[in-house]
Amino acid sequence: MSGHSKWHRIKHQKQKEDKKRGKIFSKLSKKIAVAARKGKDPEKNLDLKHAISEAQDNDMPKENIERAILKGSGELSGVEYVETTYEGYGPGGVALFIECTTDNKNRTTADIRHILEKYGGKLGSKGCVSYLFEEKGLIFVPVDDVSETEVYDAAIESEALDIKKEEDIYEIQTEPDELHKVHKSLEGKNIPIQGFELTCISKVEKNLEGNEARRLLKLLSELEDHDDVQKVYSNFNIPDSIMAEMGS
Repeated sequence: MSGHSKWHRIKHQKQKEDKKRGKIFSKLSKKIAVAARKGKDPEKNLDLKHAISEAQDNDMPKENIERAILKGSGELSGVEYVETTYEGYGPGGVALFIECTTDNKNRTTADIRHILEKYGGKLGSKGCVSYLFEEKGLIFVPVDDVSETEVYDAAIESEALDIKKEEDIYEIQTEPDELHKVHKSLEGKNIPIQGFELTCISKVEKNLEGNEARRLLKLLSELEDHDDVQKVYSNFNIPDSIMAEMGS
């Protein structure tokens, strides 16, 4: 598992433990509203289905989800958001692919540039790093809750792409448009699922250590805390000791 994937899980768990609900719900509302422009029925709009699933995974109230859908479909007035992406580099030359939802692209661009430069990174041109990533679905299954044979057999039968055992978790990989199909199949086989997501997986990783690694993790934390940033993808691999130190 890449360092980025492990860091993402550490941060996600910390967010849930810290109950930073206001900021999380605000970001998810934007994401749902943008997705709802393509249609209100999640069974016919996979982007909306993924956004709703992520909101439910973060315990977002049903009424908040419904309000965001109505705003996105134009049935409730509100600020209009657009999706945009940024590409650039962090400490050690690691690639950064940043997904944002904003009502002011000029403001967001200036903010992202400032954060990158603050930690020795830089904003790049469109396409400079996106080729290093590929979109996949990931489903997480706790190691302690199911036997290795059960989860591997279930993943194969559910037509998952790949499965890896990483410390306390199994990561089951799917094609993006097969995520919910595989998820439903695993549930039907009584496989306990801790979470799932659409993500971008790096094709090549860069190894970082020491202060360079610490600067990168501080950069990622600040980006992820920004109101307009939905997700940040990178291609780093750093020692577990530094990951735990900075994630604590």
